[in-house]
Amino acid sequence: MKKLEASELALRKVFSSDYEFAIPDYQRPYSWGTEQALQLLDDLEGALDRGSDEPYFLGSVVLVRGDASSHADVNDGQQRLTTLSILFATMRDLTTDAQLAGELGNLVMEPGQIMAGTEPKPRLTLRSRDAAFFQSYVQEPSKTELLVDLDDNSVSNDSQRAIRDNAKVIRARLKRWTEARLRALAAMAGTRIFLVIVSTPDLVSAHRIFSVMNARGLDLTPPDIFKAQVIGTIQDSKQSAYADKWEDAEEDLGRDRFAELFLHIRMVFAKERARRELLLEFPDQVLKPYLPTRAAEFVDDVLLPYGDAYERLVNQDYAGGQEWQQVNAWLARLVQLDNSDWRPPALWALRNHDGDPAFLAAFLSKLERLAASMLLRRQYATPRAQRYANLLKGLEAGHGLGATAFVLDDAERKLTRERLGGELYLVGAVRNYVLLRLDELLANQPGVSYQHKLITVEHVLPQTPKDDSKWVEHFSDDERAYWTHRLANLVLLNRRKNSAAQRFDFDEKKRRYFSGANGVATFALTSQVLAHRSWTPAVLDERQELLMKRLIDEWELN
Repeated sequence: MKKLEASELALRKVFSSDYEFAIPDYQRPYSWGTEQALQLLDDLEGALDRGSDEPYFLGSVVLVRGDASSHADVNDGQQRLTTLSILFATMRDLTTDAQLAGELGNLVMEPGQIMAGTEPKPRLTLRSRDAAFFQSYVQEPSKTELLVDLDDNSVSNDSQRAIRDNAKVIRARLKRWTEARLRALAAMAGTRIFLVIVSTPDLVSAHRIFSVMNARGLDLTPPDIFKAQVIGTIQDSKQSAYADKWEDAEEDLGRDRFAELFLHIRMVFAKERARRELLLEFPDQVLKPYLPTRAAEFVDDVLLPYGDAYERLVNQDYAGGQEWQQVNAWLARLVQLDNSDWRPPALWALRNHDGDPAFLAAFLSKLERLAASMLLRRQYATPRAQRYANLLKGLEAGHGLGATAFVLDDAERKLTRERLGGELYLVGAVRNYVLLRLDELLANQPGVSYQHKLITVEHVLPQTPKDDSKWVEHFSDDERAYWTHRLANLVLLNRRKNSAAQRFDFDEKKRRYFSGANGVATFALTSQVLAHRSWTPAVLDERQELLMKRLIDEWELN
């Protein structure tokens, strides 16, 4: 029988001579962005600040590893192992304590031994395309300072760009720390931060384990635990009726969304970002006033109304006149965002003003403006959650539509405008949201929702035009570099990108690629392009100004 091993290991044992981690070439590239990297650091800081001795788990890693070998191919866990290596290397290069620097250095590079005739070698080897880059700029001592200053021409792919960007934000954060705080984090990493290491001897078993660990089964969820706590304290004669109410709410939302609902309710009540598991925080922050004597009240006044509100949010199905259709339209815009942090304040409004469409439309428009600005300004999870927590505090205090958290200050508006006018295409979540929002404005169809199975973003001026094309004739190298990824040069298509068609000259591209079956583009944004007879820097300059103005006016950014 093939041997399976699973162990809880402190990070100092994970990054030790027991393991030589390698990322196989068939794995996807390193892809964590700055949001995930900073969130990891935030979570570690939260555990550090709590100052208790409780262990902190970072999840699991699945390895393919032979019985007698330290070599281990990483089947699942590349993103965390790589980001932790960047964190340790940054701490190594910032500390002034030589002993600490040495210990941290040993976590990313196994030291060579003169008497054993061995050379230093990386604890983690990335895919062959990135391994040398990672070793040179992360694992070698004193190199992270050089890494963060590399320009885009010095990194050859998105993985290396992500390594640089994550090192930059981690270094910027840690530079503000004292030496004592660096030592405290290092000590915590060595003693009470754990990974679960799952090892299996072959790839088939590793994939099977990964699938099982990530499958959406019917294991007990936190809401199942809370149900037992709540229903169990209701008097016997009413337990069955309240169990039915609870289960009907879960069935209406579906198991996954029902579990999400508890996360959002926690945020509404606590008005602060989660710092520990929901199982620990929800009973203390939400259930405590209701148990044991007011359990039925929790179901009637909290769970069911918020469950109804969440159904409305997800389905955008308010019935009624134009006022209610405006509410649906604002919800339809918000659900296109790449995060769900806005949902708790939206649920608060839907729960507490469920009969007032004028208030809800005004509230959701302010919420969408705030969310869009934070999206464009690349606010990551922690400051985003804090802003919404402040909004919930203002709402509880009765400030309503005048809550100060809605207000964008001069610096926030300025940065939002700058990001809107920058190379929008380079950030996928931002470009998709902004272009769909802009298309809706141009179409003058509030809340328009396209049913296409595929929506892609395309460049009019291609990223790599042919040397003998009119693009090269009409645009200098500098003009192409400036305009290629900006708003004015981007359109929406309801088809898969075609690498050959992307390089057509303008007239041919309009005729064969941008037009629909009847010669008309599906999207208003694309239809505008069809109306132009040429595509030149002057056209782009004028178009950029007009499109920017539509969004700046819509979001009140001046």
